Amino acid sequence: MDIKRVKVGVVGCGIISHVYLRNMTRLFRILDVVAVCDLNAELAQQAAKEYGVPHIMTLDEMAQSPEIELVVNLTGADAHYAIIKKMLLAGKHVYTEKTMTSRLEQAKELVQIANDKHLYLGVAPDTVLGASIQTARWAIDHGLIGDVTSCIVSINRDQNLNAERFRFLRNEGGALPYDVGIYYIQSLLTLLGPVSEVTGFGAPAPQRRRQFLFNENDPDTWQIPGNNLVAGSLRFQQGALGMLHFDGNTIGAECSTFRIYGTAGILELGDPNRFGDPVRLLKPESEPCYLPLTHGYNGTCVLDDATDFEKGYGNRGIGVAELAWAIRGGRPNRLSKEMGFHALEVLCGLDKAAETGDVYRMTSTFTCAPLTPGIYSTMWMGGARADAELSLVD
Repeated sequence: MDIKRVKVGVVGCGIISHVYLRNMTRLFRILDVVAVCDLNAELAQQAAKEYGVPHIMTLDEMAQSPEIELVVNLTGADAHYAIIKKMLLAGKHVYTEKTMTSRLEQAKELVQIANDKHLYLGVAPDTVLGASIQTARWAIDHGLIGDVTSCIVSINRDQNLNAERFRFLRNEGGALPYDVGIYYIQSLLTLLGPVSEVTGFGAPAPQRRRQFLFNENDPDTWQIPGNNLVAGSLRFQQGALGMLHFDGNTIGAECSTFRIYGTAGILELGDPNRFGDPVRLLKPESEPCYLPLTHGYNGTCVLDDATDFEKGYGNRGIGVAELAWAIRGGRPNRLSKEMGFHALEVLCGLDKAAETGDVYRMTSTFTCAPLTPGIYSTMWMGGARADAELSLVD
């Protein structure tokens, strides 16, 4: 297929950048990463050297570069608004790590700028384009569980301990619902479509006392902003009811629950922070079974020398590649600004409902087409690499 590759600049060379850069430089042929940027010049230099990226730029240089079409923002959530706005105003398409921002009014402004300038704005998480969620979407769309009636998702983490190790979690967007709960919300949106109403309760993180002796420059106490524990309910536009439980104020032994109920069956999913966890189907009068995956990008790293982090998480960057194919095809991208805004509005709606005790009525909507099934990442029982990128073209 003869097509002009999309030239990409990456902002943020922290932990998550490694799997992105590895995939964007070696896995997706539509992408051509030409520049990296980080406030820490040493990190940018290391990333450029390790992944063969030819240029190290400042933010201003990236915004002014006539070569770069698409900017991938991998910074912390509190920095998203300023960086995305700068790049949109400079005429660049943007793909950002979750969430778009942590404030709804800022997100609304970014969507408006993108619309006015006819630019793409894509929003993670892209795990919803992985084999697990796409297989579940296929099962629902093909009636395997009948009409969906309800759903329940739950995740726990010791987010306070995590925030002592990863300092960016102490800023806006670092509370568990925004940092991790968004994977569950975005997955539900991919499977069941837009939400009409939100309600729930929330609780803040406790004051954290410093425990790591090697963090000598840390304050003695600090607190993650926002609600770190949320128990909420959703009503989807198609009629299903949902329950959410995101607890960042407990221990770190994660217990993930993800279940979709229907009139003719039940689907049980694994961790939506991964790409290829099993999808289990429960039907009356028969033993539960695991569905064969209908799509590629199952989290298996098909590149050489997979790192431990890439095992199960190894397809990050698929959302960037899908957006790039959308640019070249002149079609909407799946992880659209509308979907990213709607997911953020669910989170903000939960906070608003917790604050007021009222039901929050959603103002936004979106559409998200499924990927083409039957195109896989591997072949011959995993013995060779296949070309799942073809599923991203249309």
